[in-house]
Amino acid sequence: MPGDRIARVRVVVVDHDGGEHTLACLRSLLTTEWPTADLDLVLVDNASTAPITATVRAEMPSVRIIESPINLGFGAGCNLGMGDLRDVDAVALINDDATVEPGWLAPLAATLARDPALGAAQPKILLASRFQELTLRSEAHAPGRGDPRTLGVRISGARVDGVDVWRDLRARRGTWGPELAPGGRTTMWTDGDAALLVPVPDGGAEAVELLLDAPEGRAVTARSGDDETVVVAGPDPAWLRAPLGGPSMRVVHSTGVELTADGFGIDRGWLEPDDGRFDTPTEVFAWCGGAVLLRSRYLEEVGRFDESFFLYYEDLDLAWRGRRQGWRYASVPTSVVHHVHAASSGLGWAEKERRKERNRITVLRRHAGLGPAARAWVRSTAATGGYLRRDAIAPALHGNRPRLAYVRARTRALLGAARTLPFG
Repeated sequence: MPGDRIARVRVVVVDHDGGEHTLACLRSLLTTEWPTADLDLVLVDNASTAPITATVRAEMPSVRIIESPINLGFGAGCNLGMGDLRDVDAVALINDDATVEPGWLAPLAATLARDPALGAAQPKILLASRFQELTLRSEAHAPGRGDPRTLGVRISGARVDGVDVWRDLRARRGTWGPELAPGGRTTMWTDGDAALLVPVPDGGAEAVELLLDAPEGRAVTARSGDDETVVVAGPDPAWLRAPLGGPSMRVVHSTGVELTADGFGIDRGWLEPDDGRFDTPTEVFAWCGGAVLLRSRYLEEVGRFDESFFLYYEDLDLAWRGRRQGWRYASVPTSVVHHVHAASSGLGWAEKERRKERNRITVLRRHAGLGPAARAWVRSTAATGGYLRRDAIAPALHGNRPRLAYVRARTRALLGAARTLPFG
């Protein structure tokens, strides 16, 4: 089909205080194996408080810089960077906390060129760190008094070789998810049998230190590969050492987006080992805005990002709009991007959850209809009631101070989503 050759590509990076992450992103993009004259690199500075624009101008003069006086959010920042599409065949979006491999672009462009009905090609996005798996097994107790959970041990921190890795620690199973502790730090309870992914240097690590506590003291069996040890978590948080004996591995962030039955857009392959199981090209429901190549004609027909979302789910909204007009999307695993997940959103945890919940239901209402959106809203309201019991009622019944930040955030999200339900 004439006009579907992908030659001229614009790459847009939106930065809001990404600092060294953004510089690493741009440096990697400059190694892209693509004709220099056909690659237009654009940095959108989204009102950073510590902008890197001076460094970019001095070190990377080929990068075109657009500066916004206010933080527009991700979608609007991308729209600003895309600009006039008449002189480009495709637009790539790369998160400012991601880095690309030199050959990342060619497989994506070739995939779009082969099939004019494809609106987007999605690379295999891997988490930037390597990981080693660690399991924690312990007795568990039911606190009761408004808290229906069964709790093992609480994790409040993690460090490897003296380096704080708590933000990048991932739970594969067996935890109750993050909770806000006093001071804004997050903690996480296990259910007695948890599997964790510990971020480690490229050569791996011999051990991890975890900040653990449990009521009345509790023995915890920590196992990684063939190495196993038993530590005792007491009522006061203490750093305890656990071995890391298993091999280090790369872990998948996204190979496209799938839609769950209750309307969540989830990353295909999230936290699975990069062991070849996602190395077959396939069609996917939607694409992830963290790294994607979008055909210009697709954007011209479907439109740009809805800027009212500010952050989260604006990519699913645009992808779903395209699907309704007949566009399709492909996962292209021979293109590889590495992502430092959630390093640069600039939002606190509670605010992230508020925006995610509100935007998820808004997108579901817009594209699936009132019934599915209303059911999702009811389920989310019931879940918020569970968080109210966990964070407010149960602590009060146990003589502790309620923690209301997360409940407030979800309540605000649900109220905002409720206003959109009748109107779409």
